Amino acid sequence: MSGAELHGTMNARHRFTLAAGFVALSAIVSFIAAPDLPAELVTNWNAAGEPNGTMPRTAALWLFPALTAGLVVLFALIPHIDPLRENIAEFRAAYDWFAVIVTGYLFVLHAGIVAFNLGYEFDFTALVLLGAAGLFYSSGIVLTRANRNWFVGIRTPWTLSSDEVWDRTHALGGKLFKLTAILSLLGLLAGDYAIYFLVVPALLTAVVTVLYSYYIYDRLEGNGGASPEAEM
Repeated sequence: MSGAELHGTMNARHRFTLAAGFVALSAIVSFIAAPDLPAELVTNWNAAGEPNGTMPRTAALWLFPALTAGLVVLFALIPHIDPLRENIAEFRAAYDWFAVIVTGYLFVLHAGIVAFNLGYEFDFTALVLLGAAGLFYSSGIVLTRANRNWFVGIRTPWTLSSDEVWDRTHALGGKLFKLTAILSLLGLLAGDYAIYFLVVPALLTAVVTVLYSYYIYDRLEGNGGASPEAEM
């Protein structure tokens, strides 16, 4: 292993230590809060931010730590099991930081649920929107840097079949994910309709990027591999 590769491996370990730290923090929050919590915890809210679902205390306290731990393991494995692992290596820093942000987001949700059930009053929908905005914006950053692989990014039959389709689709997807993050923040001003400022743009982004990947692939194939802009 070269010096550069060793340095990259050490940095990746440091970043995943941060991600694992959020797992530990989630477990600590659950352990400390457990004696003061009711037998049933509020774990779900409707679009208006009103509680409408509960879960037994033990399951609610350990769901997020277990889920976060599983994601950390998955994030750690992907760079080693992806058939195109060398492409992931080229944007490894962005990939690792995205893993940290995802686990941090899950920790914030978990801590929010615990705090709410301890009697602290706040708008849980606002917490979700703030966290989701950060998550979507970081997704936009990762998309603009991701090279073709089987696990991370906008994976359609067309993006996975062509580097050019992948690059063009992810350039658009990165912008749309960042726009979704901004709209999510605007939702904080929308009252009972706040959650729709997250859900609707996210769904539209998913649909548009899939259709766009097909459009670009079809144009490239129809032009014998020439760029779609070549006709203009």
